[in-house]
Amino acid sequence: MSLLVVGMSHRTSPISVLERAALDGTGARQLAAAACSSGSAAEAVVLATCNRLEVYAEVDAFHAGVRDLAAAISGSTGLPVEELGEHLYFHHGERAVDHLFTVAGGLDSMAVGESQVLGQVRAALRRGQEDGTVGRTLDHLLQQALRVGKRVQTETGLDRAGHSLVEAALDGAEAVVGDLAAARALVVGAGSMSALAATTLHRRGVARVTVANRTPARARRLAEAVGGDAVPLTDEAALRAALAAADVVVSCTGAVGHVLDARAVAAARAERPGRGGAGPAPQLVVDLALPRDVDPAVAALEGVVVVGLAELRERLARTPSAPGAGLGAGLALARAIVEEEVLAHQAEQRAAAVAPTVTALRSLARDVVDAEVGRLRSRLGADADPRTVAEAERAVHRVVDKLLHTPTVRVKALAADGEHGASYAAALRELFGLEGESSLDSRAGAVGALASADVSSSASVAQVLAAVPAPVPTAPPAPPADGGAA
Repeated sequence: MSLLVVGMSHRTSPISVLERAALDGTGARQLAAAACSSGSAAEAVVLATCNRLEVYAEVDAFHAGVRDLAAAISGSTGLPVEELGEHLYFHHGERAVDHLFTVAGGLDSMAVGESQVLGQVRAALRRGQEDGTVGRTLDHLLQQALRVGKRVQTETGLDRAGHSLVEAALDGAEAVVGDLAAARALVVGAGSMSALAATTLHRRGVARVTVANRTPARARRLAEAVGGDAVPLTDEAALRAALAAADVVVSCTGAVGHVLDARAVAAARAERPGRGGAGPAPQLVVDLALPRDVDPAVAALEGVVVVGLAELRERLARTPSAPGAGLGAGLALARAIVEEEVLAHQAEQRAAAVAPTVTALRSLARDVVDAEVGRLRSRLGADADPRTVAEAERAVHRVVDKLLHTPTVRVKALAADGEHGASYAAALRELFGLEGESSLDSRAGAVGALASADVSSSASVAQVLAAVPAPVPTAPPAPPADGGAA
C-alpha cells in the first residue's frame, strides 16, 4: 500500500470548473466513501475548500488508484472524467506526503501562509474518523500534517505575512486618496485574506467598507463584522456603483481570471465624482490575489494606482525594516521545515516497514530457545535443581538477545537513514529462513510501478489514464469437442 492524492486546485483549474466541483461537508463524506468502495483504496480522506478538492488515499496499485479516484471525483461532482482529466493532478508516495505537508503549512494556498487551511485539514480528518474512511495510516499522517502546519506558523510567522502585506499596501494609501478617515473602501472577496483586509481598513479608520462576493451570505457576514455593507459580485450595476464610490479597492478572490477588468473599472470611473472640479478622484487598487484579480490594463487608467503582490514584495525587499520584510526568509524557512518533516516521515516509515522482519527474527529465536530449554528440562528430569534450570534458561536467553541485538538495531538504523534497510531486511529473511515479505518491499513495489509508468506528478491525470493500456478482452471458453454442455 502507498499514499496517492488526486485532486484539483486554483493552480490547475479555472474558477468555473472549481465552482462546479465544489463540495460541502456532506459531499466530501460521500466522495471519501465512494473512494473506499472503489476497490483500490483501503482508506480515504477528502480535503474540500473553496479553491481545492483533493482525495488522499492508501492504494495498492498506482494506475488503478488514479483511475478509481478520478472516477469517484467525477461521480461526486457530476463532471465527466474527460472534462476533469486535464484539471486533475496526482502525487504519489513521498511526493504525496510532501504535498500534504505543504498544503497544511499554507504554502500552496492562494494567500501564502494563511492558517485557515489547518482548520480545513482538521475538519477533513474528523469527518474521516467519524465515518470510518480514515484508518491508522491516514489518521497518523494527517495528525503529522497538522503538527507540521502548526510548526510552520509558530517558527516562521507566515500566518502574519498576510497581515504585513495588507499593512504595507495601505501604508501609501493616504498619498493617493488623502485622509483615510474620509475614505470609502471596497473589498472584493470574503476569504481569509479579504477578511484581514476589511478588518485592517476598519481599524485604520476608513469611513465605510463595502464587501463584494459571489456568495452574498459570506459578503454580508464579513460586512457586518466591520459595520459595512455588502453587494453581490455578480450584480454588475451594484458592483459598478461600489467601485465608483470606493477610494481604496482591495481584491483577493482566489479566482482564475480577472475579476476587475479595465472595461468595468473605466465604466465605474465615469460615474465617480471628481475632486475640485477635476476628473474622477484618484483610486488605489490593491491586488492581493495569485493569480491576479485585476486586469493589468487597469493601471493605465488615469488616476488609478494599482499595487500587486510583486510590487509589494519588491517594496518590502527594498525596505528591510518594513512590515513583512521577512516574508522571503519566512517562506524559505517554511519550505525547510516541510522538507525536514518529510524526511523524518520517510525515516519513520522505513523503520516501521522493517519491523515485521525484526519481529519474525525475534519470534524465531524465541521458538528456538523454548525448544532447547524444553529438551534441557526433559534430559535433566524432575529431580533437577529448579534454580539451576532457571539460570541456564536465563543464560540462553541472554546469549540469544546479545546475538540479535546488533542485526536488529542495525537494520532499523539503516532503514531510518536510507534505502539500505530493505536489502538488509531481505538478507536477514534469507539467512534465517524467515517467511513472508517486508512491508517496505511492498511499498517499493508500488513506487516501482509508478516509475515504470514513465509519468511524474507533473503530469495530469488525463495523461496517466491515457497511458493505461486498454484491457485485453478474455476469449470465451471453447465448447467441448462433442458439442455437449461444458
